[in-house]
Amino acid sequence: MVSTEFFREAVSIDNIRSHIRALEGIRHPLAAPEALERAANYITETFRSLGYEMDEHRFLDKGRPFRNIIATRSGLSRPQERVVVLAHYDTVAGSPGADDNASGVAVLLEIASVLAEFRFERTIHFIGVNLEENESIGDPNSGTRGSRALAAYARENDWSIEGVVVLESVAYAGDFVVQNVPAGLAIPVSEAGNFIAVVGNVRSRELTEGFVRAVERYRVDLPHVVIEVPENGELLPDSRRSDHAPFWDNGFKAIMVTDTTNFRSPHYHQPTDTLETLNLEFAAKVCCATVGVILEMARFT
Repeated sequence: MVSTEFFREAVSIDNIRSHIRALEGIRHPLAAPEALERAANYITETFRSLGYEMDEHRFLDKGRPFRNIIATRSGLSRPQERVVVLAHYDTVAGSPGADDNASGVAVLLEIASVLAEFRFERTIHFIGVNLEENESIGDPNSGTRGSRALAAYARENDWSIEGVVVLESVAYAGDFVVQNVPAGLAIPVSEAGNFIAVVGNVRSRELTEGFVRAVERYRVDLPHVVIEVPENGELLPDSRRSDHAPFWDNGFKAIMVTDTTNFRSPHYHQPTDTLETLNLEFAAKVCCATVGVILEMARFT
């Protein structure tokens, strides 16, 4: 087992800050297409500099080409079995998206950095996903277009996926942050927004349990709440609001790791969603816990 000290030394808050600073700014296919492409290039070059094999999953959206960026480290003994970690890199039209979702991408890149020298039995894909945000305001069914295309591609090509971890806004938290909850949530939740939520369906229970084990095993000081929904989350629509939902719909195990976005952050989808509002120590703890989950899922050799 990797030591607790390794995590404390390996995960860099400075790296996370640097990635968010590089990505911060409107990254939108219509409002800022050039910035969206710059973000894609930044993610690609960062993964490449870490020695990962690079590829792109290209898809069409209303006739326009877009890309999901895939960094791969092939497994040594079970390369056909895959672990997927992803975060979306686009924003809504009016927000610089530091938390949503430069924070998720920054943690994704830092996880890839921490694990760059490791080898695993299973193949790992680190993926920057495009077009997560809703195309139309008020239409929640117009989002997750990039992950829908990716999940369908994975199913059509018979990917054997052990699990998908989606990093969705992971850096807005604090003891004095007011936490709200979605209608219909049956479990008690702290009134302080100082925890990370881990959202999974029943099929994905081993992933949510794996996240909890990682927090405990590596002594990560990270309050956490597990939210488990039946089927594919239809009874709690807010549980489906990110790139894990298309993987649920295609029969894969997946979890969303999130700070709960609009249920605690007044900056959600606003011009004020900036680096200065974020809790990077919290993001680093999320990074540590997620590294622990991947070590277990991918089977560190």
